[in-house]
Amino acid sequence: MASGLLAGAAVGTAGSHSAVASTPQPYAAITLAAANWRAQQVVGLVNVERLKHGCRRVAVNAKLTTAAQAHADDMAARGYYQHTTPDGTTPAARLSSAGYRWKRWGENIGKGSRNPQTVMDAWMRSASHRSNILNCAFREIGVGVSMRSNGPWWTQDFAAR
Repeated sequence: MASGLLAGAAVGTAGSHSAVASTPQPYAAITLAAANWRAQQVVGLVNVERLKHGCRRVAVNAKLTTAAQAHADDMAARGYYQHTTPDGTTPAARLSSAGYRWKRWGENIGKGSRNPQTVMDAWMRSASHRSNILNCAFREIGVGVSMRSNGPWWTQDFAAR
């Protein structure tokens, strides 16, 4: 596989590590304030997949976007490829630090995919990453992309309040 994906996407809930399902809603155009076109395209691709599989679309949340972008940038800057940072910060802690009050969350990371379609294709081929994308319980998303020369580095943070 040309792109790197961490085996086993991180998933969490307040008090457990489980997932739930919900109902569909029509696809709508998404804009990400102050985010790049790559992140916008990933959100659109996520929502196309969710609609095809009976989930409602996820809405972009600025706090999740901040957390996702910070994690993508941190992985690129410090050269690690994990959900938990070298100093022990977990995805749940990052979301909370960004001010997001979550009940459940999921995170996908990727490395090396040169464009949004390629990283989405890789995520959809991985059972754990696909599970986060198609988890109908998630209502919001943030996407971060770092285009440093040692990447690109991708982070999707999904959550529900």
